[in-house]
Amino acid sequence: MIGSIEVRSLSRSFHTTVRRPGFTGALRSLVNPERAVKHAVSDISFDVAPGELLALLGPNGAGKSTTIKMLTGILTPTSGEARVAGVVPYEDRERNARNIGAVFGQRTQLWWDLPVRESFAILRDIYEVPMAEHATRLKEFDDILELSSFWDTRVRHLSLGQRVRCDLAAALLHDPPVVFLDEPTIGMDVVVKEQVREFLRHQVEQRGRTVLLTTHDMTEVERLAERVVLVNHGRLVLDGTLDEIRRKYGSTWQVRATLADAHTEVVPPPGIALLRQEGPQVVFGPDGPDAPTVHQALKAVIERYEVTGIAIDEADLEDVMRAAYVHAGPGAKGA
Repeated sequence: MIGSIEVRSLSRSFHTTVRRPGFTGALRSLVNPERAVKHAVSDISFDVAPGELLALLGPNGAGKSTTIKMLTGILTPTSGEARVAGVVPYEDRERNARNIGAVFGQRTQLWWDLPVRESFAILRDIYEVPMAEHATRLKEFDDILELSSFWDTRVRHLSLGQRVRCDLAAALLHDPPVVFLDEPTIGMDVVVKEQVREFLRHQVEQRGRTVLLTTHDMTEVERLAERVVLVNHGRLVLDGTLDEIRRKYGSTWQVRATLADAHTEVVPPPGIALLRQEGPQVVFGPDGPDAPTVHQALKAVIERYEVTGIAIDEADLEDVMRAAYVHAGPGAKGA
């Protein structure tokens, strides 16, 4: 299907030579090398619908970039299969390249010694984009990303934020239905990050592009993605919407209460733990797997104690994801 991504039991392994210590070990490695297998991606399956932005999350080394490299046609999988906009990317790389755009945060597809505008012109000719369409798209991109103030500057002289904004525009100049973004905002300041987020929201909501995003920025995930695929040690840990994941793993919360009497003996209700107490200031949290929800805990505290002030702190998305790793474990599937 145009604009969709389909991944079925995708795996990728690498063979490496084991390095033995010392001169004798190095000599043995040269004469009789010992080979080891590293499973970078193991049996991953997921779909991304047309017009959907999916966040592919996981710690460093989890297999995110390897997965994207297989979907962009850079790597061939060891087993399994994938289709991007109806094309098997590693079998028909040229056709796949016309269907996708890609931005890797630490690398550029622009020509280092040329002004940005000339790089855009070269990409226009490579993808055979008509002049009128090219001009219209550049105007659209410029309205959000503010490119024209520096697109006569050589790429080597751009700041990181300017370069990534130009890379985003370059990746979409040929109007691809599918876009891969591998940590595109790494190292950016907050102002430029928000520009990039606005641009991506526009591309998904108004243009109907399919976007697969990897990032370590949970604020970015909350503001852009409705669904998350979490991988660890090369395996799929969970796949679900943010709401589903929050409901299942967002049990981390705190209730902060100010007691009317600082000398009140604090005996927490069942399922609720006393985290700390400083005079009249008391902080409660969940106690065990059967802990109540934050709103149930709030009601229990108010009914048990006389309080003059109360506040709740729910888990942020980073806490939720951490809990998901702990509870689901590597290799578990589903939200």
